[in-house]
Amino acid sequence: MRSILAPALVALVSLLPSLASAAPIDASLVPDGTYVVKVEKVEDAQHMLVMMQNGVETTLVAEGSADFGSVKPNDTVKISLIKGKVPVLRIQ
Repeated sequence: MRSILAPALVALVSLLPSLASAAPIDASLVPDGTYVVKVEKVEDAQHMLVMMQNGVETTLVAEGSADFGSVKPNDTVKISLIKGKVPVLRIQ
């Protein structure tokens, strides 16, 4: 059921960007993959609020060797997202 809801939610949010700005979605609902995101706020070395290219706002969680300590607001970052967590990232 979750595999059906995630693409449907992403499609809905991409069609209605005004709804996406109302509240961040759970990162675990975003399909696994590589994304380029814009950093809005770095909460700490393990959490950052980002805006994805389709207008979706979400809070990402670092996992493993990933660390958001060197990331600043307005940075563009390429991330890999696996089950809602970021194991690797690269500041562009």
